[in-house]
Amino acid sequence: MASSVSALRVLCAVEGVSLLLLFGVAMPLKYVAGRPEAVRIVGMAHGLLWIALCALLLVVIVSRRWSLGRGAAVFLSSLLPFGFLAVDRRLRAWDADSHPPTPTP
Repeated sequence: MASSVSALRVLCAVEGVSLLLLFGVAMPLKYVAGRPEAVRIVGMAHGLLWIALCALLLVVIVSRRWSLGRGAAVFLSSLLPFGFLAVDRRLRAWDADSHPPTPTP
């Protein structure tokens, strides 16, 4: 079963890609090609993913008893293009820290 931190990593990546699509595809389509529906569609998807990310982040902070600094690092990374790439390594390490290796017989 995947951990909540693993789910957070996946959601961070999906939300980050949606932000890149919004800035790199939808906004140029709106302002260069005159197609505002691109921002409406991609923007709505990105907004829903960001809200889901914030909700899952709160669940992880409470359930894993994370510090405010850890939570803030993940939250701030969600506001920056390519921020999800920077925080992914930390999330992987924090997830590994919470699951000590099982001894082999």
